[in-house]
Amino acid sequence: MELFKAEHVEKQYANHLALNDVSISVKQGTIFGLLGPNGAGKTTLIRIINQITAPDKGEVYFDGRLMKGEDIYRIGYLPEERGLYKKMKVGEQALYLAQLKGISKLDALKKLKYWFEKFEIQAWWDKKVEELSKGMQQKIQFVTTVLHEPKLLIFDEPFSGFDPINTQLLKKEILELREKGATIIFSTHNMESVEELCDDITLINNAKAILNGSVKEIKDKYKSNIYEIELKNIAGNISINSGFTLLEEKESHGNKVISVKIPDDKSPNELIKDITALGTIVSFNEKIPRMNEIFIQVVEDTNSNNVLN
Repeated sequence: MELFKAEHVEKQYANHLALNDVSISVKQGTIFGLLGPNGAGKTTLIRIINQITAPDKGEVYFDGRLMKGEDIYRIGYLPEERGLYKKMKVGEQALYLAQLKGISKLDALKKLKYWFEKFEIQAWWDKKVEELSKGMQQKIQFVTTVLHEPKLLIFDEPFSGFDPINTQLLKKEILELREKGATIIFSTHNMESVEELCDDITLINNAKAILNGSVKEIKDKYKSNIYEIELKNIAGNISINSGFTLLEEKESHGNKVISVKIPDDKSPNELIKDITALGTIVSFNEKIPRMNEIFIQVVEDTNSNNVLN
């Protein structure tokens, strides 16, 4: 079931078309990657979801019906540009933001105690925000984003300013939130995080959605039948039978590593049979494209087509 859906959304600012017939579908209990280059239209779509602005055309649905004003209380938003008040004390500000989301002061104190202990940040309660590093401020804002247990969470570049250890901590928390039933929209330029966290993605470029689907399906779609094989005990030079294309040959710790493209009319089993005579196979792996490679390829192809047209 979809928790959030946008259908044929369009948004224009003066002479700039920010979104052009964009549709996305976010399934309940999943992590959805909203991707695209800077200026593609992602921020505009996030602003529409948060009801900061409204679409000029199209419909926006939440929990199976047209979105209502009160749905904003069921959404948690961690923006890329952080919005904490620098002069306020951390605890005072966290309480204030929690009550803005409709949580009583007593409940907010209980929930904040839980999160501050979990993140081991109790000592920050009476510090001013300006005394904290960017990463520390990020932890506080993460807590205030999830505190009211919203059905939909939107994280825009949530790992900005974090070292690798705290990045892993936050990733673990995001995955736990999904396991507890939260639905998450995750916007980032870090494709490694997309591969690690996301179930489905939409890629927006030049105001249009140009790629949709599950991460697995997309990676399968862009496979190119290239296999990487590591060999030891090589008998002579590497020679591949006709029909297969040897793309690369390199040394690795005394072994040979080759990349071979298999044509559509042949199978990996046939390649294994052919190379067995060359030496002992140490490893045989299909080269699955990384999301970063797919991102670049699809965006460049779309930009090239736009120029041609």
